[in-house]
Amino acid sequence: MFRWGILSTAKIGREHVIPAICAADNCVLSAIASRDEGAAWALANRFGAPHAFGSYDALLDSDKIDGVYIPLPTSMHVEWAEKAARAGKHVLCEKPIALKACEIDRLIAARDETGVLISEAFMVTYHPQWNKVRDLIADDAIGKLRQVDAAFTYFNKDADNMRNRPELGGGVIPDIAVYPTVTTRFATGAEPQRISASVDFDPEFGTDRYASVRADYGAFEQSFYVSTQMAHRQTIAFHGDDGFIEVTAPWNSNLYEGDEVRLHDRSHSRMEVFRYSGVDQYRLEVEAFATAIESGDRSPIFSLEDSVRNQKAIDAIYRAGKDGGWVDV
Repeated sequence: MFRWGILSTAKIGREHVIPAICAADNCVLSAIASRDEGAAWALANRFGAPHAFGSYDALLDSDKIDGVYIPLPTSMHVEWAEKAARAGKHVLCEKPIALKACEIDRLIAARDETGVLISEAFMVTYHPQWNKVRDLIADDAIGKLRQVDAAFTYFNKDADNMRNRPELGGGVIPDIAVYPTVTTRFATGAEPQRISASVDFDPEFGTDRYASVRADYGAFEQSFYVSTQMAHRQTIAFHGDDGFIEVTAPWNSNLYEGDEVRLHDRSHSRMEVFRYSGVDQYRLEVEAFATAIESGDRSPIFSLEDSVRNQKAIDAIYRAGKDGGWVDV
């Protein structure tokens, strides 16, 4: 059993990743760390973890854990992922793992020097629906892919929330623009070559709250918008000359409706539905992570090199929003 330690009591850990660890076949929750030791013990007791620590360093020094999950604010990801690796712990770090692609070089160096596994927590890449989308596109089920359209929005004007605090790495682009980007890259195996974007900033928070993005992949184009101050919506479609694919719950699995991949023919007269019931993509993620460490086969895991490629696209969105034209990725 892979023994997990959690750095912080963050909401995504409480609601998604820790329950997934507890349900996983090859994982066990061993420890929680928080700057407030009482909060660490409260969460540890809630989920049955035998250990709790009043500092992140104390958890990293412990021989009771094999690896850590890091859901700290984005601005702290690189620092603590590197510290964990240098302490000999495997690392699963929330996205985005860094705020600039060049920062990930530190983590690649730490990984290569220590031999630990460091991975960005893109849980969507472990959901079987995205493997299905990838297979359908590869098998020419929609013919030649020409266009990908997507939207990801939610509403959050809480001034204390890290997503609205620029000093913590807040903003809509690092928070959720990563998702239409990473899933399009994952499904197509292609990389964006250039990007144009319009970005709007909240005058009170100073964080980006809306972005409209065009990405040129050479053989096809992607268009998407994201926002932290619009009504909740998630959608993505892959449109080819022989048909198109819709994913009903592309990123937050089972949030609004069941997880389905819908394949439409050219005339929109026939639809084939691939349904995925009861899938916990977070559980699949932590189980795959633990299996990769046990087996030594790390190929199924989202790599730091892939993180660099995805972050380069995110960096380009900011540059394009500032420059007002196309920029190379």
